Amino acid sequence: MYRQEIQINGTPLTFETGKYAKQADGAALVRMGDSVVLVTACAAATAREGIDFLPLTVDYKEYTYASGRIPGGFFKREGKPSEKEVLTSRVIDRPIRPLFPSGWRYESQIIALVLSADANYDPDVLAITGASAALALSSIPFQKTIAGVRVGKVDGQYVINPTYEQRKKSTIDLVIAGSRDAIVMVEAGAREISEEEVVQGLEAGHEAIKGIVDTIDALAKQAGKPKRAAPKKEVDHAFYREVEEKVYVPLSEAMRVRNKIESYNTVDQVLDDLIADIPEGEVQRKVEAKAIFKELKEKVLRDEVLEKGVRLDGRKFDE
Repeated sequence: MYRQEIQINGTPLTFETGKYAKQADGAALVRMGDSVVLVTACAAATAREGIDFLPLTVDYKEYTYASGRIPGGFFKREGKPSEKEVLTSRVIDRPIRPLFPSGWRYESQIIALVLSADANYDPDVLAITGASAALALSSIPFQKTIAGVRVGKVDGQYVINPTYEQRKKSTIDLVIAGSRDAIVMVEAGAREISEEEVVQGLEAGHEAIKGIVDTIDALAKQAGKPKRAAPKKEVDHAFYREVEEKVYVPLSEAMRVRNKIESYNTVDQVLDDLIADIPEGEVQRKVEAKAIFKELKEKVLRDEVLEKGVRLDGRKFDE
């Protein structure tokens, strides 16, 4: 078993691996106080064909036994995911999804299971950090190690991962995820504070994140698996030019339609016409065409802004 530790707000934040979930690609046990979260990362051995999105599933599970209780009364079993579980799953997904390699088409799962929940520390930010640790330990070619922290402000002092009691007194509630280089996600709530205080809270959170990232990297250096080769699929240049010549002009006209709903419908029609022209059996060609179409949408928007100095609806920047 491998272990790394860092002090956060006077309490040890520990990472362990090698004892639980050994069949997962990567697994990390994250503990702060008596709150413990086991996070696993798994990816399929073969890629899914014919899709143009990242097939990533994130599940955060917070069963009642984590707090020492067993469901009683009419319902003897755990029910559907609670609102807290759904929202926490999204908060974990949001910062890690963009950091998978472009073109990653392997079914991937991140499962965060709360083993113990104490009366002091919320396990949600532990799950964000644990997801990054599990990915860092796995063979999945995750691009940057990240970490998640909660920042509060109690009695004029910024507190990293405050307790439930401290959060009641806090004037700010920031959930931050970031790498060593930058912040990648922020969720915020506050009681009428200044912009400067928010920025200071972000800086305090990012400083703590750097230390946690270093701790995860040290654990990955000890126990991490060799990374798989990241997939590199290059679209044929001739096909790119063919699609561009066919759709760029009608796409530009569709995106300049002033009415938003009408514009969306017209853009969708241009895409449908493009896909309809590709033979039914060429599934991969259709996937590539959709990717090119998405790039061309960005190009149209960029050209309007940088070359013509207007937004898509015709307004200038000062209008």
